[in-house]
Amino acid sequence: YSCALMSATPLSEVDAWRMVSSRRVFTGRVPLSTFTRLAGLLADTDGDCRYEIEFGRDLSGLATVDIVVDAELPLVCQRTLERFLLPVSARQQLGLLADEAEEAALPEGVEPALVGPEGTLHPLELVEDELILAVPAFPVRPGSAEVEAVWNDADAEAEVEEPR
Repeated sequence: YSCALMSATPLSEVDAWRMVSSRRVFTGRVPLSTFTRLAGLLADTDGDCRYEIEFGRDLSGLATVDIVVDAELPLVCQRTLERFLLPVSARQQLGLLADEAEEAALPEGVEPALVGPEGTLHPLELVEDELILAVPAFPVRPGSAEVEAVWNDADAEAEVEEPR
């Protein structure tokens, strides 16, 4: 059983250990303009991101937070230099750690999130991290035609020295 909280205000800081013990689930929408680190990668910050953040424990008892994000990120196509929307749907499970030494025990596919013994966690930073990871290094709008360079190399050919 989990309770859902629709949050109109951004989740600034929570106690991760308390959220795990109460199996809290946060769902909501947040404007892309909230994410200052992501903003530099975007064409603009129009639009929003839908998120679900679920705290709990996996079968082995590991404290986890599952993050699901859905957004359309406004990017600049590096081929056409036009703005386009990249649909992003990401899901990540993080293992909550009180100490870095616990990282070696994480199951495969579970990323570490160091929250320390005090459990301080900024959930929307985790959402922003997932969006940043989803931005391609070289954004290209799907379906844009490849630009084919046609070289007129008459000058280059003239520079090739003939063997003496």
